[in-house]
Amino acid sequence: MKICFYALREFDELRFCEEFKKEFGIDYVYTTEYPTPENIALAAGCEGISCTPCDMSAPVLESFRRVGVKYILCRAIGYDHVDLRRAKELGMKVDNVSYPPTGVADYAIMLMLASVRKFAHILKRTELQDYSLKNKLGRDFTACTVGVLGTGRIGTTVIQHLSGFGCRILAYDICGNDTVKKYAEYASLDRVFAESDVLTLHMNANKGNHHIIGRDAIAKMKEGAYIINTASGKLIDSEALIEGIESGKLGGAALDVVEFENGLYYYNHMGKVMVNPKLAVLRSFPNVIISPHTAFYTAENVREMVRGSFKSLADFESGSKASGFEEECGF
Repeated sequence: MKICFYALREFDELRFCEEFKKEFGIDYVYTTEYPTPENIALAAGCEGISCTPCDMSAPVLESFRRVGVKYILCRAIGYDHVDLRRAKELGMKVDNVSYPPTGVADYAIMLMLASVRKFAHILKRTELQDYSLKNKLGRDFTACTVGVLGTGRIGTTVIQHLSGFGCRILAYDICGNDTVKKYAEYASLDRVFAESDVLTLHMNANKGNHHIIGRDAIAKMKEGAYIINTASGKLIDSEALIEGIESGKLGGAALDVVEFENGLYYYNHMGKVMVNPKLAVLRSFPNVIISPHTAFYTAENVREMVRGSFKSLADFESGSKASGFEEECGF
């Protein structure tokens, strides 16, 4: 058995491939590039390909199927970049990975604290030796109500860790979670919008929640609310977010993910003209924090993401995994 890894990072993922090649008895080949018409042939002779979020539309899947690929192994929790219907029609199975939820959960809380205390703005002014207090006034995080959208593994961990701060916590999900009920109150979406000082997103992107944060949602939010997103850029309408910040309706935002980030993040674009005007506008705001999709990025998580690709292929081939991921609430 063999896996073809695409967009493999030699500086952190490669050593784990060597580790799990021995553990699972599965060989691999790799490229540091995303799939392109020129490198799809690299996957010939491989049962599966492993990829981070990239173009997995019908034509790409068809090309991989023609060279014999049977499995699309997403080296991430998200799988919305894969045309699942076409994959099924082609007889291709798709799987994603899971990893400890603490890394993303704690990163989200870090962004919450940085937002309500205006920490990024304070740091920038400190670098310029501006030690004045004007426009640096923050809020006591303990006095905030935090709304958590999505109570899967990551959302639940966020809530558990937030409980130590003494915040009032509201939660929204289409499914209930008994663990969450120990620390938070489930509420309607409109109520979470109306009562939250900080809103954090932990939902897997799908057609049902595309732009769940748009003009209507922002209009329902508290004055001065902060939006935190470590889940998926597709959950937020960037134009509506910009309008909400420019008008003063929102206090700010902290975004580890943005719309149209594929092909942008994980590359060094220094000195280049970036064709993402909405991101440029958001970066210009002093009350917006942008980080390049790094909430997941811990040694523990990277190891599990690589391991997940090897394990999924082994399970598919042995028959112990009949199908790929299962749709779940939250993350």
